Amino acid sequence: MKLRRKNKFAAEVATSSLNDIMFFLLLFFLIISTVANPNVIKLLLPKAAASQQLSKKQVTLSVDEKKQYFIDKKPVDPANLETELKTIMAGIAEPTVVVRFDKTLTVQDLVDVLQTGAKLNIKMVMATSK
Repeated sequence: MKLRRKNKFAAEVATSSLNDIMFFLLLFFLIISTVANPNVIKLLLPKAAASQQLSKKQVTLSVDEKKQYFIDKKPVDPANLETELKTIMAGIAEPTVVVRFDKTLTVQDLVDVLQTGAKLNIKMVMATSK
């Protein structure tokens, strides 16, 4: 006589809490990605239709609305800008500087910075917002 069991064992994995965990992880990474901005100097950049990406090591020159100069987040005196750029660009084959210029400043201020780069044979690329 063969007896059969009516209760079969079925393995289950409780996944009800996985939705909550995934939501909190997504929220955490979204908040962290907006907070972790490498350029901490707040500037309103001018707009441009086309954009160009750089693949080399780049140096960032930022000028805010108060005409304060920063090279890679380090404050620089405008009178010493040329010497600072010369020391940073020494030994780099194709020196490139990304210029982040506040849109409230005059064009003459931008031209002064670009002339400094031209004097040192540095390629200057202006950063814009899309």
